[in-house]
Amino acid sequence: MDDPRRRVPRTDIAMADPALVAAAEQLGPALVKAAVVAAQAHARAGDILPEQVVAYAVASLPDSVTTLRRVLNATGVVLHTNLGRAPLSAAAVEALTVAAGYVDVEFDVADGSRARRGRGTLAALRAAVPDAEDVLTVNNGAAALVLATTTLAAGREVVVSRGEMVEIGDGFRLPDLILSTGARIREVGTTNRTHLRDYADAVGPDTGCVLKVHPSNFRVEGFTSEVGTAELAGLGAPLVVDIGSGLLAPHPLLPDEPDARTALRAGADLVTASGDKLLGGPQAGLLLGRGEVVERLRRHPLARALRVDKLTLAAFEATLRGPQTPTWRALTADPDGLRTRCEALASALVAAGAPAEVVASDGAVGGGGAPGLGLPGWAVALPESYAPRLRAGRPCVVGRVERGRCLLDLRCVPENDDERVLDAVRACTS
Repeated sequence: MDDPRRRVPRTDIAMADPALVAAAEQLGPALVKAAVVAAQAHARAGDILPEQVVAYAVASLPDSVTTLRRVLNATGVVLHTNLGRAPLSAAAVEALTVAAGYVDVEFDVADGSRARRGRGTLAALRAAVPDAEDVLTVNNGAAALVLATTTLAAGREVVVSRGEMVEIGDGFRLPDLILSTGARIREVGTTNRTHLRDYADAVGPDTGCVLKVHPSNFRVEGFTSEVGTAELAGLGAPLVVDIGSGLLAPHPLLPDEPDARTALRAGADLVTASGDKLLGGPQAGLLLGRGEVVERLRRHPLARALRVDKLTLAAFEATLRGPQTPTWRALTADPDGLRTRCEALASALVAAGAPAEVVASDGAVGGGGAPGLGLPGWAVALPESYAPRLRAGRPCVVGRVERGRCLLDLRCVPENDDERVLDAVRACTS
């Protein structure tokens, strides 16, 4: 009898197929070979015909070598930490491509000598924050705070309000971060109220710095009080202000969000922040402030361990110099325009048999920025059962599950991807 398994193509013959040759050039031969072997096993088990091995292998291959999947963020949360926070601008993506090869990151092409690392990026940051005498970048916001407290207060005290002893994502706590630098914490005030006299009583010869932290992912309301930057600047100790979200100057959309310019003008010696939040760039930590303080940080041995790579430098400079970022386009999206897009999507889905409707839905800044601030908008509501199927699809669409519904908020979805969202939902409906 003719056994179909005899017709299963050998691995070398399957790998010679033009489609798999092209895939091997993009993804590497090991990954493609594994897909062929898996397809051969399915053919031998009778799940597919032997003639379908190549097509099955091609269909099972990923879009790229990385295991990271591109996600369409339909949650309405602009800076979604679990989805990578700020999406980069086209200018930043292009800069990454340039930096992927050999570049003059620490080289002066004019005279052939070594040059200051990332000088173009630092110049762009200084231009964006002219109130800072000098600037420095490290690899994330927590690293900026670690470098600051290590340099200024290792073996000494960091004076900080109890109401600002925050916990950030994944259980990381500010007190633990500070203690890891070799500094001692001098807590002042209470959870809800701290006064200038509390700081003044604590500052002394053993004070390394006074630290003011923006409690970015929560709000305390009611019987509260805190001390402003201008008042703390008069205590005679170095003042470090961690604004968190990376807002460089005041913005009317975020009236309660601290910004670097205001803090520096109020007398902060050093401002620390993240680059991948409101600034809309790659992950980075920003240190902005008095020239003497920043230079001390730059010369500390820890700065070498925390420095950013050439890819980050390139993407960050392009973010600072380039056009409006996707983050700010999403933050300032016109509610009427969002409603029009949602209505078009819902109409097409209803025609395809999906039980879709348009509902009012507030977006959020996310990433620890502007807690409690709603961004007025709209969403397409589907049954909750759509959520896991959309996440498992290609493309992967992540919506927000709320009160038994799957909400697809298009605020963070590029308009030219609306059709892809439509196709993804249709695939779940059929």
